[in-house]
Amino acid sequence: MNFQRLPLFLLVFTSFLGFSQTTKTGPVIKDYGAVWEIDNPDFKTDKTQEFKVVFDVKDGPKSDTELNRNLNTVARFLNMHAQSGIPASQIKVALIVHGTAARNLLTDEAHKERYKVANPNRELVEQLLQADVEVIMCGQSSKTRGLPKEDLIEGVQIALSAMTANIQYQNQGYRPIKL
Repeated sequence: MNFQRLPLFLLVFTSFLGFSQTTKTGPVIKDYGAVWEIDNPDFKTDKTQEFKVVFDVKDGPKSDTELNRNLNTVARFLNMHAQSGIPASQIKVALIVHGTAARNLLTDEAHKERYKVANPNRELVEQLLQADVEVIMCGQSSKTRGLPKEDLIEGVQIALSAMTANIQYQNQGYRPIKL
């Protein structure tokens, strides 16, 4: 076989297998959360059930200039289920943030003051809030890390603790996903 043509062969071959060639964002979070289309999965998604999930995000990126991939996963969850035909009314999402990820909820001004750059996560967090994701900051992390409410992106709520918020959401039937 001519190995110079291998990439072309693989492209054609995988298209015959029904694999999507690119990821796509939206329709819920337009600029983040790109996902693959999965054609005819063996394990079928029950599109009649309610999807109630609470994401627990503790870890932030090492660099203050990077997008938090765990926050992006929340966008992926919303987009993949919407792309698959799950109505928005059946998707309920909460995001609890603590630990090193707490700084990812800062306004651009507060982030610049501390880290000398705008918050690379601000736009994503704002889009999550606009999509009715409840974004909760651990109050213990807020105090420990010196991140007061007035320095947080508008719409972010502060709880007593991440543990408390997790218990309350789970008591309401939300399923936990720890990232």
